[in-house]
Amino acid sequence: MADAPLPAIRSLPSWLLGRAAARGRALVAEALAAEGMKMWHHVVLSAVRDLAPVAQADLGRGVGLDPKDLVGVLDDLQAAGLVVREPDPRDRRKNAVSLTGEGARLLTRCEKAAREANDALLAPLSAAERERFVEMLGRIHVAGG
Repeated sequence: MADAPLPAIRSLPSWLLGRAAARGRALVAEALAAEGMKMWHHVVLSAVRDLAPVAQADLGRGVGLDPKDLVGVLDDLQAAGLVVREPDPRDRRKNAVSLTGEGARLLTRCEKAAREANDALLAPLSAAERERFVEMLGRIHVAGG
């Protein structure tokens, strides 16, 4: 690494985290693509499973996705038969989103693929190092708000 250009930059934790994150995103995106899934579609499908039935607005806030973008993702997921949007039982003026059986099955396959991609990302670390690394990343994330 000392012979590589920009040694001062390449030694910064922020640079290293950014490069590791980019590699992780690429590995997960490739694994999800093998299941016919895009990253944001997977995020939304996972959130629907965890929150269902969930109002669209709450879902968008929960995953941090702009409402216009969320509508496009939900349209794709609904067209594929992975989610349903029905009137919210708590407020019939709103739509509530839920998984279909096929959505739940695909999500299970995608979660397995994403775990395997993350295992590949962390392969250079021992099990104990992985656990400690993830714990430290969690602390950095929480401290950032």
